[in-house]
Amino acid sequence: MTITSKTISRRLGQSFKYSLLIVLSVLSFSSFSAQDPLGLGINPSNDDEFLPVEQAYQASLALEGGELAVEWVIAPGYYLYKDKFKFEVQSENGLVELKTAQYQKGLIKYDDYYEKDVESYYTSTLVRVPLVAAPQSFNLKMKSQGCADAGLCYPPRSQYYQINTSTGEIAEIDSKAFKGGSTLTTISKAAANQSQIDLKGLPIYLIFALFGGLLLNLMPCVFPVLSLKALSFASSRGSDHAHHLHGWAYTAGVIVSFIIVALVIFAARSAGQYTGWGFQLQSPEFVAAMAFLFIFMGISLSGLVHIGGSMMGVGQSLTSQKGLRGSFFTGVLAAVVASPCTGPLMAPALGFAITQPPALALSVFIALGFGLALPFLLLSYSPKLVELLPKPGVWMEKLKELLAFPMYITAAWLIFVFGRQVGMTGVFYLLIAAVAMVFATWLLQHQPNGKGLRWTVKIASTVCLVFVAYVILNGESFREDKSLWGKFSEAKVEEIRAEGQPVFVDFTADWCITCKANKALALSREGFLEAAAKHNVALLVADWTNEDPEISQVLEKFQRSGVPLYLMYPADSSKPPEVLPQILTQSMVIEAIERSVN
Repeated sequence: MTITSKTISRRLGQSFKYSLLIVLSVLSFSSFSAQDPLGLGINPSNDDEFLPVEQAYQASLALEGGELAVEWVIAPGYYLYKDKFKFEVQSENGLVELKTAQYQKGLIKYDDYYEKDVESYYTSTLVRVPLVAAPQSFNLKMKSQGCADAGLCYPPRSQYYQINTSTGEIAEIDSKAFKGGSTLTTISKAAANQSQIDLKGLPIYLIFALFGGLLLNLMPCVFPVLSLKALSFASSRGSDHAHHLHGWAYTAGVIVSFIIVALVIFAARSAGQYTGWGFQLQSPEFVAAMAFLFIFMGISLSGLVHIGGSMMGVGQSLTSQKGLRGSFFTGVLAAVVASPCTGPLMAPALGFAITQPPALALSVFIALGFGLALPFLLLSYSPKLVELLPKPGVWMEKLKELLAFPMYITAAWLIFVFGRQVGMTGVFYLLIAAVAMVFATWLLQHQPNGKGLRWTVKIASTVCLVFVAYVILNGESFREDKSLWGKFSEAKVEEIRAEGQPVFVDFTADWCITCKANKALALSREGFLEAAAKHNVALLVADWTNEDPEISQVLEKFQRSGVPLYLMYPADSSKPPEVLPQILTQSMVIEAIERSVN
């Protein structure tokens, strides 16, 4: 009888557990929300609550030059999966996925939910969907999925929109309205059909491209190059035939450069990447190189360094073969420095080009390059225009110095772009490298007479230029991953330590040079980040760039008059934090992390 009672009791207990699991599952399914994923008042997050999905991920849609631009704003601590984006429209055969969507580069990280490396987006991202053969009005279904760093993953989300390509209006609709909308030809199929050539609109877009390239000459990044090349006519004596040759050599340099840019864009698009005019500016390495180029051209025009005529085409013989090469590469230089600029009429021409087959689109880029080269080409064919140029004199040197300032302005803008891409630490290294480049050019222009001193100068200038090359080639590595670092507060530290988690706090400021050096040499290295992840260390940053009374009190508490200060709080909340030295190495911080968990 006892055995039977135990058996019945055990079976009743199992039945109760299974029943409870079923009830919990039903409750979870019926009341799943971002704030309470199980619907039971249980919050697995360290925060008070999770954001609703519509607040965590906000999308804004706009029509831009034959494309649908979807800009996502992502709340701090949340991220979106790249491979979960999906865009669908209705066709005669049902829903059709638009596989032409182009994505930005995301962050590669190991995802515990999918147990593999995935590409994700933090803070924001932009998705572009080319619209080819789109009707005036159609409905779009957009899918996405994201998670929170605290551990919650949202279910796949679908949003529906009605889009009017003629008026540019976009309205969010429900699923019922989506099913009753207009149909859209399969965009991927229309884009792949190379026979659909829009010859009807080609002439007008070629005109737009020609005048757009012509207006590029007035941009601050291009005008100095054109002006200096034009001055070469005023200071030279050559035959009309020689002038013609140099005009065409310059034009060839510009057009060949634009053809190369077009081919790179086509190749990248065929590989599934979004590219367009100025796509190279998405690369921090290219932006850094362009900034150094404009700084170098600026100091050359200012007279700090004198570069040969083969680069700028000033004061060189227009009858020699070397001079023709100089004109060709001056055209290349003009095309390169034009890349950060977009002149009027360029946008519609380029928007048309990227939706056409390569053979047709190439003609638009050639027209754009021809427009850029046209002023100098006309100058080479018009003796009257040459005669109108002022006679050589001191004014040429003054004008050359004046033209340096647009170069400096363009360099400042590129440094701003670089800072937006990688953060202020990268800007710091870029500016130091710029100083190193200027210093190297100054050294090379003022070499001493002694053989030993001359070798010293050469070695010093080489070291400076190697550092410049290092900054250019490693531009991407300066990118700051702010998603790994939380904002410091003493309450936050206590809250994390109460759960048995160690905390590392970086007290820093943007104006602190030692802080930036430690960040680059220790706190942004892969070994440190891996050790922090392995031992579940919470990373917090106390930014003292602006006045903060709480941070000031902590500094005073640890008898510091300023930053940097590095505190390693052990997992045991009863133990005091370890104060690390002001000059860090990666191994030093890793060892402190290991001590904090023992």
